[in-house]
Amino acid sequence: MFSRSAYRLFSRNAFKQGGKCFQSNLHSSSSSKAPFYQRHWKLLSLISSFSAGWVIYDISDVRSFIHGRIEMPLFHAFTSPEFSHSVAVMAASWGITPRDFTPDDQALAVELWGKKFSNPVGLAAGFDKQADAISGLLNFGFSYLEVGSVTPLPQPGNPKPRYFRLNPDLAVVNRYGFNSEGHEVILEKVQKRIRKHISKNKPELLKSFDENPAAYTDPSVLGVPRSLLSNKYLGINLGKNKNGNEVEDYVSGVRNFGNYADVLVINVSSPNTPGLRSLQRKSALTELLSAAVTERNKLNAPNPPLVVKIAPDLSETELADIASVLKKCKVDGVIVGNTTIQRPNTLKSTKHVEETGGLSGPPLKPITLNTLRTLRKHLSSNIPIIGCGGISSGKDAIEYARAGASMVQVYTALGYDGPVVAHKIKQEILAELNGKRWVDIIGKEE
Repeated sequence: MFSRSAYRLFSRNAFKQGGKCFQSNLHSSSSSKAPFYQRHWKLLSLISSFSAGWVIYDISDVRSFIHGRIEMPLFHAFTSPEFSHSVAVMAASWGITPRDFTPDDQALAVELWGKKFSNPVGLAAGFDKQADAISGLLNFGFSYLEVGSVTPLPQPGNPKPRYFRLNPDLAVVNRYGFNSEGHEVILEKVQKRIRKHISKNKPELLKSFDENPAAYTDPSVLGVPRSLLSNKYLGINLGKNKNGNEVEDYVSGVRNFGNYADVLVINVSSPNTPGLRSLQRKSALTELLSAAVTERNKLNAPNPPLVVKIAPDLSETELADIASVLKKCKVDGVIVGNTTIQRPNTLKSTKHVEETGGLSGPPLKPITLNTLRTLRKHLSSNIPIIGCGGISSGKDAIEYARAGASMVQVYTALGYDGPVVAHKIKQEILAELNGKRWVDIIGKEE
């Protein structure tokens, strides 16, 4: 793919040579009876090359109309949701996806756990399940990406079909069920990516890295966060196998991935793994998080913050219990929330509504916002919340911030809006802020 500077040089030369070619062909055309395409083949070749270059230049930017007006409608019309999802991840893993070339405005910056995020918009777990497309997806303009959920042993998840679009609601229902290649495979991918970075930037450390990879993942050694991109961060979302151990599966995830993640996430809220949400009960959650924090504290410095992801379908009593557990176990943050098992009466869709699985997208937003507000009321102010559920605009993000979220995550909106979604939300946030900073409005309900 052309770089922007290369394309500008190409276009200037194309115009210059095209003008000479046009004058030359115009002068000789009157005396020639050859077909037009033969008389002007040089000019036509230049025009074709220029047009192809312009298309390449245009589609390299997430703002290109091709992605939102052509690419996404075609995928929605002619492919299944899971196939579209797979193609998007594959393209991002190959590095052929567009980028957000617009620098993040300083008003969007936020600091959590001593880390400076260039903007408050992240991509939730579930999109890049197998850690295939970390750089490609972060280049869409997100400041934070979670891969996974990752389970200790490989498992296929639930049978297909398991991912359904509710187009009238811009929503989806999914029951993937923690389909994962397992710790060993995904750890190898993460290590391979870091090895490539070290080989390019600090080749003198390569031999030592190969002998003990975990010892060379300190951001001060890498020169960048563990995402390998400045001011952008990698979260690794941990799950349990369908028939796995309720504590050891997560502890092994902390042990295996803690030195490779900027943030570790304990997912106890997917509705698609039997019994998983029971881990949100006070006694079970205390046991799990105590063990996870203990294991995290054994890792090489700097230890990643440990965050727990909870469901939106919780009562105030349950949320109060969770808040007390988070404080007691010294957990660093919480994500509110995951998909919902509810089917709100506001849904416009008639197709796929009754499918088993978690609902996400705009219909989830009121449910999650209510859960977030309730938890924030019970939670210590020094424990940040990341809001996730139905966010598809800057206005949605602002509502979450005012309700107490320090950052937000999207998922379903990427499937509908395409690669431009992070850029769009960030620009809309700036418009809504109207000269203020993102950090100025966190927890400031109007």
